[in-house]
Amino acid sequence: MSKVLKIDYEKCTGCRQCELVCSVFHEGVSNPSRARINVVKWESEGLYIPMSCQQCEDAPCMSICPMKAISRDKELDYVKIDYDICIGCRTCVAVCPFGGMGFDVIGKKVIKCDLCDGDPQCVRFCEVKAVEYVEADRQGMDKKREAALKQSQAEKKAAEI
Repeated sequence: MSKVLKIDYEKCTGCRQCELVCSVFHEGVSNPSRARINVVKWESEGLYIPMSCQQCEDAPCMSICPMKAISRDKELDYVKIDYDICIGCRTCVAVCPFGGMGFDVIGKKVIKCDLCDGDPQCVRFCEVKAVEYVEADRQGMDKKREAALKQSQAEKKAAEI
């Protein structure tokens, strides 16, 4: 069974520890702009939203890559980049609907989450457990459960009005 990152933005405090450990693990420097996970702040809502590759089953980045440098790793079942083939055109960055692809201007390469080869550092160092590494089917069930709960609460509020 494949595993994915499960991100609970409601738990995120915006500490950005995930960005720091990611950049250190992958690039050897503490530089959030070189991380494969990025925390976006939604000012009007006062929310911090960690954004990372969703490891899409039918990944747009794979199908649009002109060099076919993006494929699915068979062992860990994640979308990976072959840097020996990638030309850095950034087409994958433009087409990603989740903002999971980035471009490292220092390293001159596209970057995305590779699940740290099965031991995601963002998960290990997130003190509030806003990022978890879970079985892919659990992620889907949790999302369905949350959506059903929100819908039932909305219906309850509407009935009270």
